[in-house]
Formats: sequence, structure tokens, C-alpha cells
Amino acid sequence: MKYALIGVLFALSACASAGDPQPLPGSLTYGGEVLHSPYRPGTVVKNTFLGDFGYRVFETYVVQPDGTLKLTSQSTGPDFLWQ
Repeated sequence: MKYALIGVLFALSACASAGDPQPLPGSLTYGGEVLHSPYRPGTVVKNTFLGDFGYRVFETYVVQPDGTLKLTSQSTGPDFLWQ
């Protein structure tokens, strides 16, 4: 039963929204901030933080040619799995 609940949570988080992901409080680009990365364009940058209701938020960014970060994917999962 416990594993079924975890599976349902992951399935629901996978189909959360269509289109480009939007930054959440805790995201690297939240609030319209333009962060410049010291990495080469095309480099993948990962970010993880604790979101609402104790869920862990996983984000993936790609460094753009001008050095800014573009949010490409975002998913959530229960925090107790990652302790």
C-alpha cells in the first residue's frame, strides 16, 4: 500500500502541467531574476529545494548562449524519500 501511494504521487507529479515550467519560490530564477552562470552554454544545472507541503522540488536548467539560466524541467516528490 505504501508503494502504491508513492507511485500515485509520482504519476500525478509527472502530469502536473503542459508547456514551460514556471519558477516557484526557491527556484534559481524565481521573481524574474536573471542569474548568470559561470558555466559554458549548453551546460545542465540541477537545483533541489523543499517546496510546499514538504515536497522536494527537482529542477533542471540549461545555460543559454548569453549566460542566463533557462528552466527546462521541474518535478516534485515526497521529501522522506531523499533524506
